[in-house]
Amino acid sequence: MPNRLAQEKSPYLLQHANNPVDWYPWGDEAFDKAAREDKPVFLSVGYSTCHWCHVMEHESFESEHVARILNQHFVPIKVDREERPDVDRVYMMFVQASTGSGGWPMSVWLTPDRKPFFGGTYFPPDNRYGRPGFSMILESLARAWRDERPRVEASGSQVLEQLRQYNAVAASTVGPATRGVLQSAYYAFRRAFDSKLGGFGNAPKFPRPSVFNFLLRYYEDAKEPEALEMVLLTLREMAKGGMHDQLGGGFHRYSVDEHWFVPHFEKMLYDQAQLAVSYLEAFQITREPLYGDVARDIFDYVLRDLAHPSGGFYSAEDADSAMDPSHPREKSEGAFYIWSKAEIFQPLGAADAAIFCERFGVKEQGNVDEDPHGEFTGRNILYQARDVADTGAIDRGSEILLRLRAQRPRPHLDDKVLTSWNGLMISAFAKGAQIFNEPRYADAATRAVDFIRENLWRESDAVLLRRFREGESAIEGFLDDYAFLIVGLLDLYQTTFDQRHLSWAERLATRAIELFEDPAGGGFFSTVADQRDMVLRLKDDYDGAEPSGNSVMVLGLLRLARATGSEAFRKSAEKTLLTSASKLQEAGTGLPQMLVAQAMALAPPQEIVLAGPSSPEMLEAIRRRFLPNAVVMRAEHAPQPMPALNGLATAYVCENYVCQLPVTDPVLLPLQ
Repeated sequence: MPNRLAQEKSPYLLQHANNPVDWYPWGDEAFDKAAREDKPVFLSVGYSTCHWCHVMEHESFESEHVARILNQHFVPIKVDREERPDVDRVYMMFVQASTGSGGWPMSVWLTPDRKPFFGGTYFPPDNRYGRPGFSMILESLARAWRDERPRVEASGSQVLEQLRQYNAVAASTVGPATRGVLQSAYYAFRRAFDSKLGGFGNAPKFPRPSVFNFLLRYYEDAKEPEALEMVLLTLREMAKGGMHDQLGGGFHRYSVDEHWFVPHFEKMLYDQAQLAVSYLEAFQITREPLYGDVARDIFDYVLRDLAHPSGGFYSAEDADSAMDPSHPREKSEGAFYIWSKAEIFQPLGAADAAIFCERFGVKEQGNVDEDPHGEFTGRNILYQARDVADTGAIDRGSEILLRLRAQRPRPHLDDKVLTSWNGLMISAFAKGAQIFNEPRYADAATRAVDFIRENLWRESDAVLLRRFREGESAIEGFLDDYAFLIVGLLDLYQTTFDQRHLSWAERLATRAIELFEDPAGGGFFSTVADQRDMVLRLKDDYDGAEPSGNSVMVLGLLRLARATGSEAFRKSAEKTLLTSASKLQEAGTGLPQMLVAQAMALAPPQEIVLAGPSSPEMLEAIRRRFLPNAVVMRAEHAPQPMPALNGLATAYVCENYVCQLPVTDPVLLPLQ
């Protein structure tokens, strides 16, 4: 019999609906049962495309033996971290503080009043990998709850108080950040940079596009060529490696090695969105076709495989898939993407196949030397091993193999639509439309905005919702949902100049300030004030795989302040930057997107106002330039009226509140 998760919409929760574990979704019903039956809660947090979540499910949650222990001694709760990032953040902070590391699946034991007292990540079913077995831990914690209750409860209360103190962020005592903060962060990234292979730090290597955002802006502001070269080298090496899907486009989650060669094969929407912007900006700065081509192939992948038919974008594709269609439950990581040499030679023919294999490093025995789990035996991960002269053979081979690959059992698709991640993707498509003058990309961004407005915006009380799936919209939005969508709308406005996007961004920003801002201490909480089911209200500021809601909110407010003339937006942004100043000074590398916001606040304000008839030539001249701090507007939407000259397309370039003489010839645009 399926458990309660069968009634949920989350693909991750539905994956566990037939476990013998008596799972509950997060909610009062589970905690009321824990209090009534005097049991601790076992909280398991993951997401549907998480490889080790699948492993732990197969090893432990599908086990009748483990299920008996869990059901007898605990109230088990399953949470999709992508639906409930608020739950994930609170308990991940506890796991990281208590164990020194974190990740998914996350396993945390709570008192019935939601206080954590023990936690970790993946636990094997028995003692292995230097980790205690899951059954042993369950039995030990059940005994501790029975025999040492006061100590366990005191530990939970003490931990919660420590987390509360750690999270309390007072306004900075160092005063507003200066350009020295930007320089210090640049040198810190420079020290961590892998000058041979790109990236920062050792394997595993994760793309962190917020770092690219900061370094490109530091290059533009400080005229520091090494900042640009760090980004370009990293983007080139990533594009060459197996982490880049050489056939289908897009990027996998991260590389397990330092060469960007062996990926963890899941594909996340937020990676596609942010990396597309990184490659677009690299192309805009250098005009080198490589970067533009990679951005285009990301867009091709998203439109082909992650696009909802009505607009909007799905969340992710799994790392695991079946090798054999007749055995769909027997899955392995990367099965959809890897090839034996014979699978290439048979459809391509000897001549084209030889060229293809030379280009992509294909070997008879397989090309993965370090393969501890035996998943790549005799198979090859495609990567750009060397240049070849016959690009026609490569194009023909890629087209044939992509068609053949599409006939394989596909990885699981997480088809929920998340507002925050869609906001990131809207930005990417909007920027792609500007830089490539590609109406198809503007249409994709517009359709996504329309989808969100129709399905994830509650007009009656002006509340943005977080998740849509199979006709159901649910979960009131968090700070990042508002912030990412605001910036997406601003980018789309600067693409189409449709005032509806600017107006909605302004309304969302006003609402976000009401819901999330800390008027006393500055900055923004991730959740609303009256959320009863959380033990902590956090201010998230770490710019990791996704930028933080605080960083993106500041950027959105700064841009809106310049576009609308709103003093309230400007003051709110500056107060958040002041609150962040100490951390930017002490640990700026953890907040690269906030450094981007700080750089914008320190730069002279730049507005480009277009009056009169639309001029593709004028727009093209503006969009060829990397102008990260410029706000581009139509005159009829600007705070101050600016007339067209003699009825011609006219541009006003204003910097530091002083406007240059208007121009009607794109060649005369006064852009530095």
